[in-house]
Formats: sequence, C-alpha cells, structure tokens
Amino acid sequence: MFVFIGYIRILLVLIAWILYSDPGSFVPLYKCYQLYWMVGNYMKARESINTSWLDVVIDNVGRGMLWNMLHDWGLLVSSVEWCVFVCNHNARGAQWKNSFTESPVWVQAKGFKTPLGILTIAGLHILPVWLYGYQYEVLSQTLFAPNWLQILGILVLTAGRLLGFAVEMWCIVTHLRFLLDEEDEKKN
Repeated sequence: MFVFIGYIRILLVLIAWILYSDPGSFVPLYKCYQLYWMVGNYMKARESINTSWLDVVIDNVGRGMLWNMLHDWGLLVSSVEWCVFVCNHNARGAQWKNSFTESPVWVQAKGFKTPLGILTIAGLHILPVWLYGYQYEVLSQTLFAPNWLQILGILVLTAGRLLGFAVEMWCIVTHLRFLLDEEDEKKN
C-alpha cells in the first residue's frame, strides 16, 4: 500500500511540474501530492513502519522541483536536502531517524510533535508552496489573504526552514565527523 501511495505521489508531482505555470492546476495537484504524504506517514506511524528511502526521494524530488522553479538559488536548497539524504542513509541506512537521539535539543524533534518540530516541517513542506502562492498571487486573488498575512506567513515559514537548514547542517557535519573517525580507525 505504501509503495502504491509513493507511485501516486510521483505521478502527481510530475503532472504538477508540467502544469507549473497554471496555478489553478498546479496548486491542487501539489496539495494532493502533499496530502498523500500525510496519509502515508499516518499509515506508517499506526503500523510502526520506518520511512523508506523511496519516501525521502519522492519528497526531495517534489520540493526540489518547486524550489528550482521558484528561484535561481532553489538549487542550493535542493542540493542540501539531497546531501543530507545521502549522509543519513549512507551511514545509518533505514535506521537513520534513530541517530538523532544523542543530538542537540534543537535537532531532536520527537517525531516532529514539538512546536519546533512542527515549525520545521511547516518550513520544509509549506514554505515553497506559500512562496509559489505569493509569486503567482494565489494567496491574494484566490484566498483573499491580506498582504500583511502573506508576509507574516513567509517570515514564520522561513524561520522554520532555517531551523530545518540548521538541522541539515548538523547532519552533514555529524556525517563528516563519522567519516573522519572511521578513517582514523582504519589508520590505527
């Protein structure tokens, strides 16, 4: 069932990518893609199934596509996410989420059920869609959100994404230390 949801998500994000310049089509498709992410995560949590690498790849492809289409520097955001994926899965495999138990408190999100965890996930998943809505005037023309609310949303979600970036940098540095320690052990 989880693989089926993954394939649906891939299809949705590819169609959304094709229809990127049409907000009336792109936003519903991308939101369905994210809704399937939530459904899949809920089902996995109920059955205590670990996140698969396929889930992370699909997430990175979906967000990376959006970041790269939104801004020239979107490639940087996407590249950092892919680097973290490689670092975490290379050293720890399917148990990569368990590596956060001895991390600093700001990295530990307790399954993202804390206020900082929720802010981080919102910055990670909602910020790019919010920026799309702002750039294509979906927030103002379709949702009738006042400008101050649009800007406040950008600021709050950016704070969450920056927290996510700090966690990503911690993951990369931790992996580099792991590799250096492993190299020292081989020399001795």
